[in-house]
Amino acid sequence: MSVLSILKERGFIDATTHTQELETYLENNRATCYIGFDPTASSLHVGSLVCIMALAHMQRQGHRPIGLVGGGTGLIGDPSGKTELRKVLTQDQIDENKAGIRKQLSRFIDFSEDRALMLDNAAWLTKLEYISFLRDIGRHFSINKMIKAESVKSRMESEDGLTFIEFNYMLLQAYDFMELAKIHGCLLQMGGSDQWGNIVAGIDLVRRTLGKQAFGITFPLITTASGIKMGKTHKGAVWLDPERFSPYEYYQFWVNTDDLDVARFLALFTFIPMEEIESVKKLAGADLNKAKTILAYEATKIAHGEDEAQKSLKAAASMFGFVEVPSDLLPSASIPRGTLSCGADDSVPASTFDLGDVVDKMFVVDLFCGAGLCKSKSDARRLIKQGGAYINGERLGSFEQIVAESDINDREIMLRAGKKKYHKIILK
Repeated sequence: MSVLSILKERGFIDATTHTQELETYLENNRATCYIGFDPTASSLHVGSLVCIMALAHMQRQGHRPIGLVGGGTGLIGDPSGKTELRKVLTQDQIDENKAGIRKQLSRFIDFSEDRALMLDNAAWLTKLEYISFLRDIGRHFSINKMIKAESVKSRMESEDGLTFIEFNYMLLQAYDFMELAKIHGCLLQMGGSDQWGNIVAGIDLVRRTLGKQAFGITFPLITTASGIKMGKTHKGAVWLDPERFSPYEYYQFWVNTDDLDVARFLALFTFIPMEEIESVKKLAGADLNKAKTILAYEATKIAHGEDEAQKSLKAAASMFGFVEVPSDLLPSASIPRGTLSCGADDSVPASTFDLGDVVDKMFVVDLFCGAGLCKSKSDARRLIKQGGAYINGERLGSFEQIVAESDINDREIMLRAGKKKYHKIILK
């Protein structure tokens, strides 16, 4: 099966250019493809996973992926999906963010021996001369076409409008495609559906300047069954950086997948064969929950490694009881089978407090806020009022309760918000 067929079958494809020619090109060549990543943070998040997994599939099928960090375009900002002008980053910030992004991408794709490349468009964009750029590149772009692009059109119709600096973004991204085609033989750009206009502009520029046929693939915006943008939680973004979002929290994010999304997310965010995933569509209840456990394990393994996936699985078992994963359910998954006994809960998020600052002094609402389980005291009070706050498994009944000596077990306190949000307090 071709890589394009694999991506289609697994739900990655929103649109393609020159579909038949692209299929032929991928079947008969070791193609080089690229996706751009915004360096505005030192970590990518779950919202970027479709792009990352697509690069991984390309590499697994013998093609060479390029992760292009926008060190140059990041200084300008892509208006696609944005409502305001981006804050300008310093070079030191961009360098730090690039290092973090490369580290995370290395979990998904192999950069050794040029099997994949990590490039920064600042290498060529910061050397451009304005008059030469306008003369050699700008002449290929029609303003009439540019203002019809959805990313440009929506911003022009907004209250804040579109700045001239952002209007140049399409030209610069197209220049990236041309540069990668010329230097690295890269003739395929992929990205989110909001990048369609930019990708098509790049294909046209490659044709006009290099006389080569280039291609584009876009991916759909992934939302959950409830219509929420993928990767949004009560804490904000689900980061791939374990310092920002622990492997255990990452595991729990996938465990809490809506029933209607399980098969779809297995196809998008794991490498389990589709013939096995098809069987999940028939499951319900406890059996579907076991499939969620496999989804969580496999997604965590890919992003954070097998050890962290096992720790998270054992920590979840210690919180919620035994997990039994039958051998015939998604058999390609590497999750431990049979009955998993409760293990250590070292992967459960934890915070350290001074014993003297807590016992007989701190209100439980403050402890819940300090642990990050509640955003504010009013949020904590509401949680207690609704019966969703627990200390060591005992439901709290009063806003005014102060942490007592009896609440401590071996210098630890286990907090719970709702059914599945745990946080361990370690007292020193």
